Amino acid sequence: MTSPALPAPVVSLAYHSGFGHTAVLAEAVRAAAAGAGATVHLIKVDEITEAQWELLDASDAIVFGSPTYMGTASGAFHTFAEATAKRWATRAWQDKLAAGFTNSASKSGDKLHTLQFFTVLAAQHGMNWVSLNLLPGWNSSTSSENDLNRLGFFLGAAAQSDNDQGPEGVHKADIATAEHLGRRIAEQARLYAAGRAALAA
Repeated sequence: MTSPALPAPVVSLAYHSGFGHTAVLAEAVRAAAAGAGATVHLIKVDEITEAQWELLDASDAIVFGSPTYMGTASGAFHTFAEATAKRWATRAWQDKLAAGFTNSASKSGDKLHTLQFFTVLAAQHGMNWVSLNLLPGWNSSTSSENDLNRLGFFLGAAAQSDNDQGPEGVHKADIATAEHLGRRIAEQARLYAAGRAALAA
């Protein structure tokens, strides 16, 4: 006797993009998560509607995305984060999965602080953080800037885009790293849902 197939996991991307670079990463995460079988919603946090808040509430996983400005997430993302306090008060996002991605013009640019901000936000909501799970690339004489995780971040997907180029300048390796994150969050959401279903059976 076979068990019924579980519904596709629902992944929502709550992101802000100031100049289009972070939107490129969001689309890469979206496409890869959808390709891995998830139902995916893209939500621009600076334009969020009540219906989109409800999409977030109904998601199995929420991926946070923002450029890194002045060493942290953008002001628009911070405004969204503060607005999640209503969900915090009711524990609406408790036990959901969370992940994150960011971009800045510098190789480091204090992107780690933005990813850490996302993890603290997720922790306050009682969410479970999904890391990138990629070894660092571009860290030896035989490696290349075209390696996955070329900037060597572990918490999430981090990208570097030259400040004199538009969205077309987002590095292909950073796009591929964001795609890896999309697949990973979809796969983890499927496993998590399967575990819950098994416990409930």
